[in-house]
Amino acid sequence: MIPTRLRDIMQPDFPTLAEDTPIRRAVATLVESRAPVAPVLGDDGRMTGLLTQKDCFRPALHASYHQEWRGRVADHMSRNVISVEADAGLVLVAEMFLEHPHRVFPVMDQGRVGGLVHRSDVLAALVRMG
Repeated sequence: MIPTRLRDIMQPDFPTLAEDTPIRRAVATLVESRAPVAPVLGDDGRMTGLLTQKDCFRPALHASYHQEWRGRVADHMSRNVISVEADAGLVLVAEMFLEHPHRVFPVMDQGRVGGLVHRSDVLAALVRMG
């Protein structure tokens, strides 16, 4: 069966962070897990933002210059997150990747982050469809 919905190709295992996580620990989490992004969750488990590898460059460069890590995840994360629903069709998600420079979107399932979808996963699924 060829997958046609995001739910079929999303990656359900991913790191998550809290807004008050020290940025140094958050950067280490992304690096160790080889994850390009980590959803930031509030106390209620809902997504409040997204920390990307790109977001981590500024604090990492600061630390390399000043030998000091500063800040928390909340100071560096992206708050205006573009996400997609788990039951969205692959064509819709492919069009979203064309419109936005992102490489990964969080996948929402009943109001919570259910997974991540990578641009390469959508492209591979489209190839299998054609």
